[in-house]
Amino acid sequence: MSHLIAIDYPDVATATTVRDRLLEMQKEKLITLEDVAVVERRQDGKIKLHQMTSTTGIGAAGGALWGGLIGLLFFMPLLGMALGAGAGALGGAMTDVGVDDKFMKDLGSKLEPGTAALFMLVVKSTPDKVIPQIAQYGGRIIQTSLGTEEEAQLRTAAKAAMGRR
Repeated sequence: MSHLIAIDYPDVATATTVRDRLLEMQKEKLITLEDVAVVERRQDGKIKLHQMTSTTGIGAAGGALWGGLIGLLFFMPLLGMALGAGAGALGGAMTDVGVDDKFMKDLGSKLEPGTAALFMLVVKSTPDKVIPQIAQYGGRIIQTSLGTEEEAQLRTAAKAAMGRR
């Protein structure tokens, strides 16, 4: 089971830096993430999602491949690829994987203008190694799906790690 953790940062650059550090730690096998995204509330109040995977692009590529193969059967591979890419892009745009986009936008609308939040779905982690590396960037835990005790432990560990820097 994955756990959702959302952390508020003073700017999008800090949230992006933390996201990139989490992805490095994932390569080091210190954490396993199902999804990670940054939500920015711009100065004008608009919400911008910075996601790692574009389902539209993936859908278009898959649709073009299948459309081309089907088009070969009917001696119209280019038309098949074009129709397949369009259908795949449409299907990909309607697909939401990982953290729910509407949830991120709703929580993002509560952020102060000019700030950002990092959303992550954590499958598993090594907290004693991950938390100190993330805590150095500051931030404030604004939402989790952890139980009350687990969330309190996370907050305590994050405060302790911040105090050691």
